[in-house]
Amino acid sequence: MVLHGRLVYAWLPLLVILLQTFHGRFAEGYYDDDNNGGYDPNALCSEDPITSAMVCTCNAGYTNTGSADNVVCTDMRSASEDIPTDTVSASEEIRTDTGSASGDIRTVNIPANAKWSPNGVTIAGGNGQGGATNQFYWPHGLSVDDDQTVVIADNVNSRIMQWKNGDTTNEQVVAGGNGAGKGLNQLYYPTDVLIDKETDSLIICDHGNKRVVRWSRRSGTTQGEILIDNIPCYGLAMNDQRYLYVSEIEKHEVRRYQFGENNGILVAGGNGKGDGLNQFNLPTFVFVDRQQNVYVSDFYNHRVMKWNKGAKEGIVVAGGQGPGNALTQLACPLEVFVDTLGRLYVVDQGNNRVIRWAQGDKKQGTVIVGGNGPGAGANQLNMPVGLSFDRHGNLYVADMANNRVQRFSIEEDC
Repeated sequence: MVLHGRLVYAWLPLLVILLQTFHGRFAEGYYDDDNNGGYDPNALCSEDPITSAMVCTCNAGYTNTGSADNVVCTDMRSASEDIPTDTVSASEEIRTDTGSASGDIRTVNIPANAKWSPNGVTIAGGNGQGGATNQFYWPHGLSVDDDQTVVIADNVNSRIMQWKNGDTTNEQVVAGGNGAGKGLNQLYYPTDVLIDKETDSLIICDHGNKRVVRWSRRSGTTQGEILIDNIPCYGLAMNDQRYLYVSEIEKHEVRRYQFGENNGILVAGGNGKGDGLNQFNLPTFVFVDRQQNVYVSDFYNHRVMKWNKGAKEGIVVAGGQGPGNALTQLACPLEVFVDTLGRLYVVDQGNNRVIRWAQGDKKQGTVIVGGNGPGAGANQLNMPVGLSFDRHGNLYVADMANNRVQRFSIEEDC
């Protein structure tokens, strides 16, 4: 594999997926004081006991200025955090469809000329990699409730964490947290989580156990229930008719489920791995709009696909120009979101940014936040995975390698 430039970071999610898919386990991190073999004393490293491959991420406040094979963690906390922010020119207000993240479709007033603060605020984590309640070990998908409560899939810790607005010290374990395993009181590398308001529960892609599970949010809940078994899921979405959409990374497809069924209906992909318009190469996150059109992050094709309801093939709506950092390109896209004007928001992981495409604009996107190289500054991201919006239009990003969740406030003068 040839790695170059900022894309050197984009290969790391493959290790995550392979380790989860084949049930590899991480050893305790270690480093080499002399940096022999590429390990820096300010990095945390994890080993796959099957392949002995090492994955290293710099501690909070440090940026890898070396390479994937020779990690050099540089203190970037004194760097300037001021960046320009792009805006759109329209002035009308729009509603934002957040059904994919919350299990219902609610109205969020986001002006069409909205912009977000370039500097994020850490609302959860940011205390290094670990298993304490104020730490994460690679946060993935997340969802935001009406009261700005955030739930996060804490991937390697095999648990779901909850952060309540205003609590800056501790988060709460609300599912799993009993070690990685297949018991009903356990999770194994969860990748995504939804809030289902109708049943007051969480719906979780329990990726390592190849199942979708539901955990009640009511006090005293100690275990979940299996909704769909034997499915190597990655991303989840729900529409306003309470159909559940699940991406499946082994068959490279997306299926729609009614509660109580285990087979589902194919709605996208299912034609093997490839780069055809009717194919995916590792579909990760998924979004469904009010018309039941499905948007899918096609990870290794470096594009986002839209499958209209009932279609036999998809349409490229972002990327698809090969991996790169131009505004016409994506590099390993992850969580996606679409507002009611059809504007697409994408976590562009390999470029450490969130980028937006206007409806019908296949030429290029606009950087919303990040895009300042990998790092731990307030205006930087490092291998982001998940995103969501609250009802006020604030943007939340799961900043995986920094083991934190960042909130980017919508500007009040927009």
